Amino acid sequence: MVSGELTVENRAGIHTRPAGQIVKTASRFRSDIFFIKDDMRVNGKSIMGIITLGATYRTKLTCECTGEDEKDLFDAVKKLFLNRFEAES
Repeated sequence: MVSGELTVENRAGIHTRPAGQIVKTASRFRSDIFFIKDDMRVNGKSIMGIITLGATYRTKLTCECTGEDEKDLFDAVKKLFLNRFEAES
């Protein structure tokens, strides 16, 4: 398992578009991904699950990835957070 803390740095927080980007990115990998906030643990491949976290600006989330390509999945999702969910060029 690869686990780490990610901080939401975009001012709008995680709404539909960033949640969709996370799911689209995560779906390219075989590993499972979960986000944890307080006592909530949601599937990182579910747009509705991610949105229900209510992750606003500067929210810290724990990200857990488990599976054969867990490190690559974590790195790809971490990159989205670091780039504030900006569209890749």
